Amino acid sequence: MSIKSKIRAIPDYPIPGIMFRDITTLLKDTEGFKDTIDILVERYGNTDISKVAGIESRGFILGAPLAYLLGVGFVPIRKKGKLPADTVGIDYELEYGTDRLEIHTDSVGSGEKVLLVDDLIATGGTAVAAAKLIEQVGGIVTECAFIVDLPDLGGSQKLASLEYKSFSLCEFEGE
Repeated sequence: MSIKSKIRAIPDYPIPGIMFRDITTLLKDTEGFKDTIDILVERYGNTDISKVAGIESRGFILGAPLAYLLGVGFVPIRKKGKLPADTVGIDYELEYGTDRLEIHTDSVGSGEKVLLVDDLIATGGTAVAAAKLIEQVGGIVTECAFIVDLPDLGGSQKLASLEYKSFSLCEFEGE
């Protein structure tokens, strides 16, 4: 069974008109979760990244085991006010509102190569904001990895237009 088939669709969540792609059904599936992490480890296992950065909160679920298996550090990118030490932040647009992300100023060293991970790419606002934060603290974003791409919303194209590489395990196009 494919990874895509293990992702649940929830209409009109969190607001009417949004088709929410819920990865909790993939995460609770022993084989599905293992396959997801294994595919990412295979893809990034021979790269020279030194950190994996995960975007709150589902990016933590993927990023932490991925960093562990790759033998690199993990960097949380969190919503405003959640990190205890010195931070830098950036405001960004969501497909259904606005928000703010922050990163510790000492989380990534100058020139360190960072893989950015999250569950889903939609409009790209969150991923672009996170990538810019990594760069603000001195890192280099080598690629942005997602379980799901919603290509109709243009996020992966937005990343490409800003010269960020991206990878996703599956797409929900026109759905």
